Amino acid sequence: MSVPTGQPWPLAEIDPVRRLRVLSAAVPGIAIVERIIPLPFETVWTVASDLEHELPRPGGHIRSFQIVQTDGDRFEALVRGQGGLPDRFAGVLRPGWCWMQGRRIVAGMAAVPVAEGTLFAIAGGLRLPGAALLLPFTERSVVNLLNRLERRFWEREHGGSVARPHR
Repeated sequence: MSVPTGQPWPLAEIDPVRRLRVLSAAVPGIAIVERIIPLPFETVWTVASDLEHELPRPGGHIRSFQIVQTDGDRFEALVRGQGGLPDRFAGVLRPGWCWMQGRRIVAGMAAVPVAEGTLFAIAGGLRLPGAALLLPFTERSVVNLLNRLERRFWEREHGGSVARPHR
């Protein structure tokens, strides 16, 4: 079937969380975790998108994350893991969407407002042969990162250290 000359192609828009689900399903070895956070989108995304300060936190796998170049919504970052291994990430960061990949790691975050607050999703995995075999470990790491970020969402919303609702 062809589109008549001069007619626009139909568009199929999907929200950022659905887009992250699709990318996660298409790349072997990526774990994705979603959670409804009962906080406003602006609070959640302000914390989640602060990559340089929120990713290198205690208990995580990242020692440092430094954005070295930006061009609109695209960025390059130098990343150093807790073990000291360096990597260079290329990424896209826009409201409700972040996707980044380095030589060894691919990761993303997405958020959309919902009636209950914000639907937040985070995904990550290794870019190595056989990465799918490590999926249980990868999923645990992604859950841990989401738990740390959720604590930060609550702290940001309430102006300091607070207890979040139990899961």
